[in-house]
Amino acid sequence: MSEDIVKKILVVDDEEEVVEFLSTVLSRANPNYKTLACTRGKEAVTLAKIHIPDLIILDIVMPDMEGGEVASILSEDPTTSHIPIIFLTGILTKEEEASRTKSGKHFMLAKPTTAEEVTAKVHELLSN
Repeated sequence: MSEDIVKKILVVDDEEEVVEFLSTVLSRANPNYKTLACTRGKEAVTLAKIHIPDLIILDIVMPDMEGGEVASILSEDPTTSHIPIIFLTGILTKEEEASRTKSGKHFMLAKPTTAEEVTAKVHELLSN
């Protein structure tokens, strides 16, 4: 990835602290990572369709719309179907993460996660 190319990352989690953590981690990891953030699935769909991010980090369990439903809606839309999604979820253990890392364009990271794990996966996906 060229150092001067801005990459937009949409961060979606119903826990405000997780959104703040991820936004901070990503901006420190690379000044060209620009984050958009929200705490609701329906808002994530809207933001993704308006801003067309390069990557989405998405919680699965959220009160208004499950992350899987968000991913399905975005995958069916030609303008957003190409966007890779990292599911960051507490319903998956680290052991399960190792066996279920990828499903199509969707990747899995188990909560809790570290800054290093997140930035490594984000860099890997945005470098391709």
